[in-house]
Amino acid sequence: MSFLRLRRGALAVAVSVSALLLVATTAVPAAAAAAPDFQMPFACGQTWLGSTRPYHSPSPYAIDWTRNSDDLGHPVIASVPGTVTSVINLGDRSYGLYVVVDHGGGWTTLYAHLKAAFVVTGEYVDQGQAIGLLGDSGDATGPHLHFEERLNKVDQPAYFNSSKFVYNSWLTSANCADAPVTGDWNGDGTTDVGVFYRKGGLAQFQERYPDGTVQTIPLGYPTDQPITGDWDGDGQTEVGVWHPATHTFRLRSADGTITRISFGSSQDEPVTGDWDGDGRTDVGLWDPTTATFYLRDSDGAISSVVWGVTGDIPVTGDWDGDGRWQVGVYDPTTSTFLTRRADGSQRTIKFGVTGDLPVVGYFNLGLTSDVGVWDPATAVFTERVTAKQQLAIPFGTPR
Repeated sequence: MSFLRLRRGALAVAVSVSALLLVATTAVPAAAAAAPDFQMPFACGQTWLGSTRPYHSPSPYAIDWTRNSDDLGHPVIASVPGTVTSVINLGDRSYGLYVVVDHGGGWTTLYAHLKAAFVVTGEYVDQGQAIGLLGDSGDATGPHLHFEERLNKVDQPAYFNSSKFVYNSWLTSANCADAPVTGDWNGDGTTDVGVFYRKGGLAQFQERYPDGTVQTIPLGYPTDQPITGDWDGDGQTEVGVWHPATHTFRLRSADGTITRISFGSSQDEPVTGDWDGDGRTDVGLWDPTTATFYLRDSDGAISSVVWGVTGDIPVTGDWDGDGRWQVGVYDPTTSTFLTRRADGSQRTIKFGVTGDLPVVGYFNLGLTSDVGVWDPATAVFTERVTAKQQLAIPFGTPR
């Protein structure tokens, strides 16, 4: 299944209440014209030197990225969305520790000489998601990222942000993809939308209120993964981030206080939910290797649930309205939610299209959580209000 996304624009969408819509070899083959809109494998706004040489292996189209003496351990991020097809460690030979991501249509990217990998084979990764740390593994003579854009396993001339790359030059990353978030920002009982805005040295949450106004909260780094939850039980959703390199949650309370929780491993994916029904949101993790959720309640006790398969995207919600959140997954290849109720029964909901990202919330003032999606190409949230009604809300920056 293809995860190909073509760039459709880069203008933020202004929204208002009236904008809501209620609806029921090294030769380059011709197929290269359908290439994804590759972005640099580094955070938005960072400037790196991309070098090559005539005898560069496997071809002069490969790029060695360097910046300064502090490159070792720097986060490396996904150029475009896709599925991880290889996480291989050759030790002190060749690429050393490297990752390959499949973007559909025969296109892949390769990230080599890594110090650490945060992903596993079969895992779906979004654009801008941290996949590892820059290193000097393999036969590297010093810390750098070896990067390739491939078509049918053959290196191609590199393009970034739809422009042909000039080798042996400096380039500033435009890998600034928003990530969708949801939360009840004003405590009115209905879930609102927002985005994790990765542009700049520090990331920020942009929360959209029902009247169309937007509140901005700086928190975390562009390579963090965003999370939300009611950490203090006051009825309003706050924000947080998961830092994969240190597998640490940073939860921001309403007064700006930061609580840190170290939990899990760097290859896990963060989730949140009220597991024990005490009115406070707790943290958890999903291990994509074993498809196992590890849920940590407010007392620090941990329970586990096996659910989904590698390649799914973890989601959580109160699927049966008992006040306790349960687990679920979203299959990005079939646009299908698979949720698990407290009694172990399951429900399947097909919603969205290939390439959409899942969101969950109380969209219709009901007791149970509803599902929705965010389309990265149009920056539109589509909420499943009922089986026959959907609510479309434009918000964020299209990719």
